Amino acid sequence: MPEKLSQIADLTNVFVLKDMAAWQEHSVVSREIIRKPSGTITVFAFDKGEGLSEHTAPFDAVVHILEGEAEIRIDGKPYLVKAGEMIIMPAAKPHALHATARFKMLLVMIK
Repeated sequence: MPEKLSQIADLTNVFVLKDMAAWQEHSVVSREIIRKPSGTITVFAFDKGEGLSEHTAPFDAVVHILEGEAEIRIDGKPYLVKAGEMIIMPAAKPHALHATARFKMLLVMIK
């Protein structure tokens, strides 16, 4: 299991989110920042062509693109989301992510 930032650093600090996860060739890299009973905050780095297959979650999830762009498919509808933009993936709706280019994202899941 990846080490959580909350286990290794003082959370009352300033962080550069896009620097929290580094790209790796042919990979998806994640770094969990916070895990609480009420939800999680995780930074991801996706290499071009990588993604997450279609799945559902029992709670809403916010994706904020930090760098690059991704195709995010929600309930069968594709959205091209670019750096500086965000999208909400509603609870119980099938969704998938695909890196049309290398991208980094912040994922906030609220239970």
